[in-house]
Amino acid sequence: MPQHLTNDRDFSQQLIARIADRSAVIGVIGLGYVGLPLAMEFVQAGFTVIGYDVSQRVVDLLMAGQSHIQDIAGDTVQAAVAQGRFVATTQEDRLRECEAISIAVPTPLSKTRDPDMAFVLSAADAIARQAHPGLCVVLESTTYPGTTRELLQPRLEAQGLTVGRDIFVAFSPERVDPGNPVYHTKNTPKVVGGITPACVEVATALYQSCIDTVVPVSSPEAAELVKLLENTFRAVNIGLVNEIAIVCDKLGVNVWEVIDAAATKPFGFMKFTPGPGIGGHCIPLDPHYLAWKMRTLNYKTRFIDLASEINSHMPEWVVERTAASLNDVSKAVNGSRILVLGVAYKRDIDDVRESPALDIIRLLEQRGAHVEFHDPFIASFREDDGHVRNGVELSDEMLAWADAVVIITDHKAVDYQRVVNQATLIMDTRNVTKGLAPGRARIRGLADSPDGRYERRALPRDR
Repeated sequence: MPQHLTNDRDFSQQLIARIADRSAVIGVIGLGYVGLPLAMEFVQAGFTVIGYDVSQRVVDLLMAGQSHIQDIAGDTVQAAVAQGRFVATTQEDRLRECEAISIAVPTPLSKTRDPDMAFVLSAADAIARQAHPGLCVVLESTTYPGTTRELLQPRLEAQGLTVGRDIFVAFSPERVDPGNPVYHTKNTPKVVGGITPACVEVATALYQSCIDTVVPVSSPEAAELVKLLENTFRAVNIGLVNEIAIVCDKLGVNVWEVIDAAATKPFGFMKFTPGPGIGGHCIPLDPHYLAWKMRTLNYKTRFIDLASEINSHMPEWVVERTAASLNDVSKAVNGSRILVLGVAYKRDIDDVRESPALDIIRLLEQRGAHVEFHDPFIASFREDDGHVRNGVELSDEMLAWADAVVIITDHKAVDYQRVVNQATLIMDTRNVTKGLAPGRARIRGLADSPDGRYERRALPRDR
């Protein structure tokens, strides 16, 4: 037991007092897109933070005052290290110095779409080996309802600690949106669900010390389900507009015009836009945690499964549209030169996790195309087979070289007017060329044309 904690009074009140006066040492396990921003917020709030990560490369980089996360400036890390407020380490025993620990490790899916809890279990076991009375442990990693109570609590109580009395356990879903210029860790409301009321009280006090708004809920299961609902909502609505894009293509209607017009309704409609597929760690994966959990309870999540089917089909739809567009100018995909613009999973970030661009490149190459890519944020990326694919410069020569330019990610740094002027054929999956002056390029989109310049195809009843 740390020297500053005694049995003279309730551990929860001692810990809350130490959080209030900033004498508590905070631990963060996992220093990636979630963990590092959280660690820096605790530092900014006046705490000393120990960041634990299994990657020596990440630890060495951070201790050298450099950041591997786009949203966190190197100067921020350098100042935290220089002030003695932050240390990154691979030494598990440093966790024993902490009085509150947030777990922010990956929760991938297996090839069969089952949750892979190996990183969470490893973190839980590490904490259990270093646990002591008066410790608060909060799981932030996205997972299925029941994880905190079923996996985390038993490992800690096996050390002879009673949750809610000696140790405090909660779940608080991460809500990181990489590249968002408005919402970041501090001003994004934080949901907290604890195993007991004392757990909620302690975890709420912890996050209120560095987050503007904390939203307590009644249980960790409720908090776990909050995150899954948020991203399942997005996945289902994206699936809906992706299907509408296919419907519009078959009707010869411009999908962007339809969506923009529908969005003028001031109530009862929320605008979502179609695209080449979904990427990142959250939307493609999170709904499957809920679907998996429900399968264990003999219930089929039909909306989730259907949305996943539609969204996962979009890269194939983009390739089919590209092939049809090439065919319109008497070219086959086989042997064509194709430039993919943007491989990040969304605008203005450097993350390729689950990006639909990777599937589109693979599918085009399977059809015999020669594919190059340009991304202003990503110079190269490693493919599943270990091969490193390098990007190319976006030059006039490269645009002229391409038989087709496929816009996957609508990075703001790209001069799309130049692309329209220099390319011959564009497949615009993001409607980014809308409103640009006509150029050399023939432009196609997910449905009809993104700017309405092409004639509407006749419907059967029109003939």
